[in-house]
Amino acid sequence: MTKVLSRPEAKKRVEKLRKEIRRHDYLYYVLDRPEISDAAYDSLKRELVELEKRFPEFITSDSPTRRVGGVPLEGFKKVKHKTPMFTLQDAMDEKELRDWETRIKRLLSPAEIKKLDYFAELKMDGLAISLIYKDGVLLRAATRGDGFTGEDVTNNIKTIRSIPLRLRIEALPSKKCQALKEIEIRGEVYMKKKAFESLCQEQERKGESPFANPRNAAAGSIRQLDSRITAQRKLDFFGYALVTDLGQATHCQEHQLIKILGIPENPHNKYCKNLVGTAEFKKRIEETREKLPYEIDGIVVNVNDNSLREKLGQIGRAPRGVVAFKFPGKEAATKIKDIILQVGRTGRITPVADLEPVKVAGVTISRATLHNADEIKRLGIKIGDRVIVRRAGDVIPEIVKIIPSLRSGKEKKFEMPRKCPFCKVKLVKKPGEVDYYCPNKNCFAIRKRFLHHFVSKKAFDIKGLGLKILIQLLEEGLIKGPGDIFLLKEGDLISLERFAEKSAKNLVRAIQNAKKIPLAKFIYALGIRQVGEETAIDLAKHFGSIDRLKKVSQENLEKIPDVGEIVAKSIYLWFKDKKNLKLIEDLLKAGIKIIPPAGGIEARLKGKTFIFTGALKSLTREEAKNKIRMLGGEVSSSVSKETDYLVTGDSPGSKLEKAQKLGVRIISEQEFLKMLK
Repeated sequence: MTKVLSRPEAKKRVEKLRKEIRRHDYLYYVLDRPEISDAAYDSLKRELVELEKRFPEFITSDSPTRRVGGVPLEGFKKVKHKTPMFTLQDAMDEKELRDWETRIKRLLSPAEIKKLDYFAELKMDGLAISLIYKDGVLLRAATRGDGFTGEDVTNNIKTIRSIPLRLRIEALPSKKCQALKEIEIRGEVYMKKKAFESLCQEQERKGESPFANPRNAAAGSIRQLDSRITAQRKLDFFGYALVTDLGQATHCQEHQLIKILGIPENPHNKYCKNLVGTAEFKKRIEETREKLPYEIDGIVVNVNDNSLREKLGQIGRAPRGVVAFKFPGKEAATKIKDIILQVGRTGRITPVADLEPVKVAGVTISRATLHNADEIKRLGIKIGDRVIVRRAGDVIPEIVKIIPSLRSGKEKKFEMPRKCPFCKVKLVKKPGEVDYYCPNKNCFAIRKRFLHHFVSKKAFDIKGLGLKILIQLLEEGLIKGPGDIFLLKEGDLISLERFAEKSAKNLVRAIQNAKKIPLAKFIYALGIRQVGEETAIDLAKHFGSIDRLKKVSQENLEKIPDVGEIVAKSIYLWFKDKKNLKLIEDLLKAGIKIIPPAGGIEARLKGKTFIFTGALKSLTREEAKNKIRMLGGEVSSSVSKETDYLVTGDSPGSKLEKAQKLGVRIISEQEFLKMLK
């Protein structure tokens, strides 16, 4: 639960946040050297906004919430904008979007509310630019700067081929418009993903530090004093606003006129009749976001009627009639409440940060891994620190960095304990390793984690047997090790809490169905340290049976491709432990049947490499991979000339395009299923 701040504490916190945000404004807008992501920056700014709402007496005219931020670089001529270039207010979810609509409706009459409709644009992750054309010819291009004064970057903008040096004035619909002396268009300079990747490779080849992301690359390229460097960077441009009055009544018409004038505008932009339409548009774009050739971080929702948008005016430095409906950020700022310890299936001790809950990539995060004591020391983490937490895709959340300038002095240093927090046995640290381990094989924490690994999807895949039930079975004494799981009867389960006759019957059936298992999955299930899914597959193919693997020497293990000295030693020592051999014996006695790798006719996919793209209908991706491996085939994650088949499901991704270019054979899910038969 977040602490309620007193007035003096709030004042101190507001001052610290302002100082930190101003520092990041300078790094971002002036030096083009941001230290944190936009999402993390936004979370700091949102905290300041909330504090100023609760304590309005602390609001000052120079607060970062009152201004856009940034100053022009001294290396460029300063340009004063005739019409300010403001930033946008944010909506992070549909509720905040509805709240925004509710606020603007209060400022409109019933007749005007009936006219309310929207135009939605992709929010490009680039650099805002103002283009001034005089008599149809590009006169000046300027960056946004602080919103009132920017930098003259005309020479650099002229190197971008998608920006015309002369407008198609003659294509305008009226003679009056064609006679206008000056036209201003605003838009976004951006860098495509492929151009960014090529630039980073070139920078690394030269020994230079690559840009962090395409947005930084675009901004850094535009602010080059030598326009020849900018010309090499392959920048692009989309127009998004027509400042000059050419008779446009709606924002949608602005985009049509921009296109008529010869300025590219994003083809994905869409007119939306109502807010439901904008939410659906955002959802559709978010689902296909990764396939776009450029980076975006949300959509921009505009009140479509220009007269209504003008009537709504501004709030602070943001127009009321426009809102940035943003995608969930992959980074955010939060606080470490405590550091707790987790014990893994091998006994490895992992420190975990207990966080004040924060939304990252659409998911509320309350814990993040700290990996080990050395990582805590490297980052300089203390309990009570403000930190940046990151979550990308399905990766476990982790701490990226601390924010030392926000420390209060009450933070506490973390010390790794000498004993296991669960069984109190003294921890050990092996020579040359960074991790601490609990050596007690009977430690309850180790046993429950090992059993959870044993029944997981990549191992025995016993559906319905989760961690809570495993703990219950351990606590009731119904199981001690993996072999006991396969001896469970319905009567053992019915007496347990939350179990009924049907659920007990279903679980016992799932356990019995799991008794047949491919050798690779069996090896993985054993939980041998350093042996992951791919290594288990390699071992299964190389030895063909668990008996042959049990007898192999460390020297012969090291001869297997991708099995080094450390992994080989770990495998060899595991099979030399009598307790581990007893575990295998118990499993075989319990009726486990190990299916050897495919041979003869059953190895008909041997030497063939498969890749998947898109969603499969008839089976999961994991099931499809297992079937290929059981038939002797290989599964890869990236398309190359060595790929034999690309299996396509619904909504295939970028792999399809690459496979087509390389001449890889592309098959449907139905064709793939026929191959399996």
